[in-house]
Amino acid sequence: MAVEVILPKVDMDMSTGRISSWLVEEGATVKKGDLLFEIETDKAAMEIDSPAAGIVRNITGKEGVDIPVGQVVAWIYEEGEAVADAPVSAPAEAAAEAPAKAEAPAPVEDAAPVAAAPAATAEASSGVRASPLARRLAKEAGLDLSAIAGSGPKGRIVKADVEAAGKDGGAKAAAAAAPAEAASAAASAPQAMSDDQVLKLFEEGSYELIPHDSMRKTIARRLVEAKSTIPHFYLTLDCEIDALLALRKQLNDAAPKVKTGDGEKPAYKLSVNDMVIKAHAKALAMVPDANVSWTENAMVKHKNADVGVAVSIPGGLITPIVRRADEKTLSAISNEMKDLAARARSRKLKTEEFQGGNTAVSNLGMFGIKDFAAVINPPHATILAVGAGEQRAVVKDGEVKVATVMSVTLSTDHRAVDGALGAELLAAFKQVIENPMAMLV
Repeated sequence: MAVEVILPKVDMDMSTGRISSWLVEEGATVKKGDLLFEIETDKAAMEIDSPAAGIVRNITGKEGVDIPVGQVVAWIYEEGEAVADAPVSAPAEAAAEAPAKAEAPAPVEDAAPVAAAPAATAEASSGVRASPLARRLAKEAGLDLSAIAGSGPKGRIVKADVEAAGKDGGAKAAAAAAPAEAASAAASAPQAMSDDQVLKLFEEGSYELIPHDSMRKTIARRLVEAKSTIPHFYLTLDCEIDALLALRKQLNDAAPKVKTGDGEKPAYKLSVNDMVIKAHAKALAMVPDANVSWTENAMVKHKNADVGVAVSIPGGLITPIVRRADEKTLSAISNEMKDLAARARSRKLKTEEFQGGNTAVSNLGMFGIKDFAAVINPPHATILAVGAGEQRAVVKDGEVKVATVMSVTLSTDHRAVDGALGAELLAAFKQVIENPMAMLV
């Protein structure tokens, strides 16, 4: 009797898998335990071995396509076994259906080996385990096999299951299955409170209503989209910034003077945030695998670090972008940010100046916030949340000393930048921020 080769579940969260390569060909003779194919998962490549000895036939699992877990991808036949006869049913299922067949003889076409083989092929491609007779009865009754619980071996659907489903309405008509499932999912999804439900909680006259402008509506929609579609992962560490503060003072003191209508002023005035932008950009250049964006079909790996910087403006928030921040000097970043922030607050930014980018920085340190976790702004895969620098007691060489410490939290899209990669990026940022001379080379 032929043995099914199914796509196994090799990861807890796995519902589908991809065969990256078959290691045997159609008609190959294998022993039990021989390697058959390799599966791609999000963590590793897994080699799958043969469940039996025999000849590999009917390879239906294609390479490079998503296949449901549990779907038949090939069969192992015994030597000399007829290909058309083997995949009809397992012995246990045949026994389970024998009484039914005695009472009502199966139609001629169900017993014919030629018809049985196409039925087995259909089962392998559909991903639903069912006997040929059960499959035909379900089709005639307009029942959706995926909605029927199987009582046969390995959950296979047999005639009795189809008949029971037809009597008690346990299976939905195939034509209506998809819309009904969609409606059920929508009904079970968490729903936000309606305006009326919110207002009923407060005494009438104790509030005023301020209608949302288009910016606030857009921000709300984007935040809901980001938090509901991106699996956020957070990493926090502390950076000592005394050397950075000293270098900042030295560079600002050495800034050349330029003439303006109001007299002379420094050519630049660096802020801590300017140096954070540069450090984050350099860190992405040092860890290029983290300089990415996620799409369903491919990872977008960026060649430069375009850093968005969150700017608070009346009625909301906007994120202008410093393009190629990894290549720009601190003074160029500083002057560009001043210009972008000023035009952002007057709502004069061009679309290309705040759309796109690879990552972002959100700094609430000037408000005294010690640490926080920021929400990722698609299509970014990371955002760096920066807290206030404050003097803290630190232990160095067994002695307690005072240092200016700044806490930073990296939010990552775990699909694109997992924990280890995010930790590598944050470590690179710490290295640059604590050795700020690296920003000058």
